[in-house]
Amino acid sequence: MIDGIRIKVCGLTSLVDAELADKVGADYLGFILYPTSPRQITLQKYIAMSDRLPARKRVGVMVEPTAAELAQAAAGAFDYFQIHFRHDLPLATIQGWAEIVGRKRLWLAPKLPPAVDVSPALRALAKFFLLDTFRAEGFGGSGRTGDWGKFARHQKAHPENFWILSGGLNPQNIGDALTQSGARFVDVNSGVEVSPGVKDTAKLKQFVVNVHKARL
Repeated sequence: MIDGIRIKVCGLTSLVDAELADKVGADYLGFILYPTSPRQITLQKYIAMSDRLPARKRVGVMVEPTAAELAQAAAGAFDYFQIHFRHDLPLATIQGWAEIVGRKRLWLAPKLPPAVDVSPALRALAKFFLLDTFRAEGFGGSGRTGDWGKFARHQKAHPENFWILSGGLNPQNIGDALTQSGARFVDVNSGVEVSPGVKDTAKLKQFVVNVHKARL
């Protein structure tokens, strides 16, 4: 935690980058299991290196998994599961995810159109919510910033949940993002990369420095 701000470094594909995230003070390490992501890591590869990963919380990132896929991943030594999904997906499907991994281990990342908020029914199913930039053609990974005001409104209205800010964050905008959103938990990925799945040491270090500066 950097001055009260939790940081998750996502899209990790190697031990080298996981160790880098650990050294700069990341609280959470994110591994994307979604097959079409350019930052995908297979469950088998993750399991093979899991014993050598730094002692940080590990998050498996998935998109609308089947019950069987989530159950398989749940056996893979992850602490949490971040699941991206269409906001109008049947609640029974999401309830099924909560039953498999537990409400406290489930991070919900609904794909929210601009005019749509996180519903009370959805908030009852998980403790953690990640708000990413809305992209009609896909799930996350756009490199574009989201609606920081909308995030601030959700966090203020529902302090009983943990709210995670994601979408286009980088060393240049993290200060403004923290100021405008009031976020106390951020997720960074493409904004600290050399190429998809390969982190940039200088960018990641500067990101953390600028989180600290924003809190002074």
